[in-house]
Amino acid sequence: MKQPPLSLYVHLPWCVRKCPYCDFNSHSANGDAPTGRYLDALLLDLEREAMRAAGRDIGTVFLGGGTPSLFSPAEIGRLLAGIDTRLALVPGAEVTMEANPGTVECGSPAGYRTAGVNRVSIGAQSFNDVSLQRLGRIHSSDDIRRSVDAFVAAGFDNFNLDLMHGLPGQTEEMAVADIRAAIDLGAPHLSWYQLTLEPNTVFHARPPVGLPDEETSCAIQDAGAAVLQEAGFTQYEVSAWARGDRRCRHNLNYWQFGDYLAIGAGAHGKVTDGETVLRYRKAANPLQYMQMMESGEHGGSAEVLAEADLVFEFMLNALRLVDGFPETLFEGRTGLATDRLVDAAAAALQSGLLERLAGGVWRPTALGMRFLNDLQAEFLPSA
Repeated sequence: MKQPPLSLYVHLPWCVRKCPYCDFNSHSANGDAPTGRYLDALLLDLEREAMRAAGRDIGTVFLGGGTPSLFSPAEIGRLLAGIDTRLALVPGAEVTMEANPGTVECGSPAGYRTAGVNRVSIGAQSFNDVSLQRLGRIHSSDDIRRSVDAFVAAGFDNFNLDLMHGLPGQTEEMAVADIRAAIDLGAPHLSWYQLTLEPNTVFHARPPVGLPDEETSCAIQDAGAAVLQEAGFTQYEVSAWARGDRRCRHNLNYWQFGDYLAIGAGAHGKVTDGETVLRYRKAANPLQYMQMMESGEHGGSAEVLAEADLVFEFMLNALRLVDGFPETLFEGRTGLATDRLVDAAAAALQSGLLERLAGGVWRPTALGMRFLNDLQAEFLPSA
């Protein structure tokens, strides 16, 4: 197999408060997150990951969480400097940092820009203050606007706003109003996705009252898509919309089954090595992670993906792409022949969730994109 592009994911696990819908590996800071110690651990972790990279170029870096903007610009600068000295970043590498409105008090957006961040992803979720309260968010709609204005003033012309739909009590008109508010702020990229009740979350244990029914949810998706298209946005992934060339390069690497290194508590990576694909994960608990790095123990788990797992994981990612993927990408990233894909896709093709176009391009149908979980499940390895 030819080695695909390589990215780096960095997990910064603390938030001011855990949101009731969040199933990410995030932890309440309680006002005293050990950020300095954690950065030391990240740099130790990075030393080992640099060996995995083996001199390969790094095209994108993503600082996710948690809430990375709880770390000060000086701390983010130290982290990015450490990355730059240990890995071969390509000129103009996309460096994204997630930020939540109301949590950039650690330092100015200009400080993050100076530190080396050139793209931010702001967790707006909604511009309706009642909806924000129902979601357990700590910010207001005015906080979102102030945050965007501050990042734009600092020179960030490449930023994303996260928006959720299907919220408790949300109508079609409310969802469209959220999109229009984001457009009015000049966002060149929007992640627009439906609230889901994930296992091991507060909302899963105690579902909120007033969730839209299926008919309302479908109407919201259709109305929102129409507004975004009218405003010049193109949907390139099931929940991602962009103007011009502002697609997220880091996430595209995931969806095209590229390689990515991973550092931080609970971070997981994927590396192609010769004819095998290795998937690995770091210890999830931040304290355990720091102790393991300090003791020189790499920790976590790793496995070489079997053929059936390769097919599933490729399709789990690539089926998110609206335009689909060419057979040559499947062959190049998995090392498997197209016949293996044809066999695995038989049921999805027959059900009308997937189509194979002239020129060897595969893509979800409109029905498949709407019921993407069902389509992806068609490729689950047999027990």
